[in-house]
Amino acid sequence: MGTVTPFPIPGRQPSQIGFDRIELTRILDLYGRMVAAGHWRDYAIEFTRDAAVFAAFRRTAERPEIRIEKRPELRNKQGMWALVNEAGMVLKRGHELGPVLAPVERRLMKLIEE
Repeated sequence: MGTVTPFPIPGRQPSQIGFDRIELTRILDLYGRMVAAGHWRDYAIEFTRDAAVFAAFRRTAERPEIRIEKRPELRNKQGMWALVNEAGMVLKRGHELGPVLAPVERRLMKLIEE
C-alpha cells in the first residue's frame, strides 16, 4: 500500500518552510558562479518551522560567510528575504529575492575583474 500524504490545512502553518524551484535555482546559480570564481567551497540548507536558510562557506569547518534566509512570517513587515553576514548582521532585507542577492552579485563582479 502507498504512503498517505496529508493536504495542508488552510490557516495552519506548514511543518517546515522551504524554497520553491525558482528561488532555489536563483540561489544555486549564484553559488555556482561564486564557486567558479574560487570564493565559496561548500553550502548547507536548513528547513525549519519558521525559516528556510541557505548558507555559503569559504571553507567547510567555519561559520558561513553569508546566509540567505526566507521567513514568510515577515512577508507583510520587512520582507521575507534577508541576507545575513558572517557576524550575524543583516546586510539587506526585502520582499523580492533578486535585490537581496544584489550585494553578493556585485562582489562577484569585483572578484572576476581582479
